[in-house]
Amino acid sequence: MKPKLLFPVLLALCGIGVTALSLFAGSADGNIVWQLRLPRLLLTLFTGMALAGIGSVYQLMLANPLAEPYILGISSGSAFGSVLFGVLGLSLLMPLGAFIGAALTLLAVWRLAQKKGSFDRSRLLIAGVIAGMFFAAGISLVMYLFQKDTMVILGTLMGNLGRIFTYAEWRFFIVLTLLSIAILARLYFRSTALDIMSGGDVYAGSVGINVARVRREIFVLSSVLIGITVAYAGIIGFVGLIIPHVVRFFVPSGQKRVYLYSLAAGGIFLTLCDLIARNIAAIELPVGVVTAAVGCPFFVWLMLRK
Repeated sequence: MKPKLLFPVLLALCGIGVTALSLFAGSADGNIVWQLRLPRLLLTLFTGMALAGIGSVYQLMLANPLAEPYILGISSGSAFGSVLFGVLGLSLLMPLGAFIGAALTLLAVWRLAQKKGSFDRSRLLIAGVIAGMFFAAGISLVMYLFQKDTMVILGTLMGNLGRIFTYAEWRFFIVLTLLSIAILARLYFRSTALDIMSGGDVYAGSVGINVARVRREIFVLSSVLIGITVAYAGIIGFVGLIIPHVVRFFVPSGQKRVYLYSLAAGGIFLTLCDLIARNIAAIELPVGVVTAAVGCPFFVWLMLRK
């Protein structure tokens, strides 16, 4: 087999395997598969794809190998909005709360990243850290004031893919999934511009790329996507950090290919982590614990290497 085909074939085989295990492992009748496991699988695949895709875009756009979807603090702002709506009894509107939190955080971080009217990557990352710490404190305050809702809050903070959808929530989720697919497609069509921008803003501007507009568009679209994933799956770290690097090891160049493979690998990886979280102990672990157990050593290795 040609080396160029080895990675996609392995990816396809892994995808088929983890999907089958996720749906049919153990004794499960048709109702369990359709009503519980299939919605969970769709949510897991969607979340993994979104996180990995955004991670590949951020790492290239910010020229930072440690960049991932949650580095800008948008996830913390989104989680705060989602949690706040949840504890106030507005469970159906938690995605709206997540979007509002993500939008407000994006505006604040983007404003702080401006230096004399121009974009500054270092200021952006620092502003993201500050925003993350601020909203983490806000979530801690909400947890203290609404102790009876601690499990809802912990599910958001540690990742929860076992959400039980009501009929109304299921329809709403389908609509938001279609919106997310449109956003992912738009990010794909920005791949060529990102490749050019990786050569520097001056060079990108000289060939007709409106660098400021492209960055602004990507930040807005990715923030909407992060808000949706946090609203339904909570904060799940390291997927957007690990997967793009693994993909680039096999696909060293071309953002379009890296992005598409990251989408597929992200969904498969998170599904595998969810399987481990469900079966490694007597009780189901939050999937964020498993991704962190894999991601922390990877993060340290990456930091030492680069």
